[in-house]
Amino acid sequence: MIQLTKLHGEKIVVNADLIEFVEETPDTLISTAAGKKMLVKESAEKVVELVIEYKQKCLNFAKKRR
Repeated sequence: MIQLTKLHGEKIVVNADLIEFVEETPDTLISTAAGKKMLVKESAEKVVELVIEYKQKCLNFAKKRR
């Protein structure tokens, strides 16, 4: 899960595994596999960074449990 900010300032937590694509229109639009769309303040590049960090944390957690 990654934390993002809606355009009006509300913090939301998004399931990074369900993000289908991210585009800048010029605001950042996130589309999910479930068909939901949301505009966020973070850039597309920042969203990608957050997803990568989340995935790395998941992998590190799985490695520790072995």
